[in-house]
Amino acid sequence: MERVGVYPGTFDPITLGHMDIIARGAKLVDRLIIGVTTNIAKSPMFSDPERIDMVKREVAALGVTNIEVVGFNSLLMDFAESQGASVVIRGIRGVTDFEYEYQLTGMNRQLNARVETIFLMADVSLQPIASRLVKEIAIYGGDISKFVTPTVCADVLAQIAKAGGVRG
Repeated sequence: MERVGVYPGTFDPITLGHMDIIARGAKLVDRLIIGVTTNIAKSPMFSDPERIDMVKREVAALGVTNIEVVGFNSLLMDFAESQGASVVIRGIRGVTDFEYEYQLTGMNRQLNARVETIFLMADVSLQPIASRLVKEIAIYGGDISKFVTPTVCADVLAQIAKAGGVRG
């Protein structure tokens, strides 16, 4: 039986931390589906189609053949079930992430007990990276090249230019 995993996120933008979890998560399942979604509590820098395309491009550069990128706007457990997933993969940077993910996992188990959650600790060198911080650094003219690939860096800078340029 094929083991299918889902790695959900907004990926706004996709960071080197995300890429690390994707590469490692793909080794744990036969098929890994990257679920690109919108967090209704956030204002994304990139539209849903832009984020999906960005993730597809970055994942293709990994050269891993068992990864798919799919957009979704539903409950995670409904999406996981629709994809035939038995596991959800979540990246953890630290204690704060764990507390949030622990609560989320409990709620998800109430919605669908057939889907397990696997936590992967972020690589030590990537733990401080967060999409929110990457955007903030870029908006104020800081260098984000240590946190994202060159193509994502160019995407972010182009988006900032479209929105009126760097602040500060």
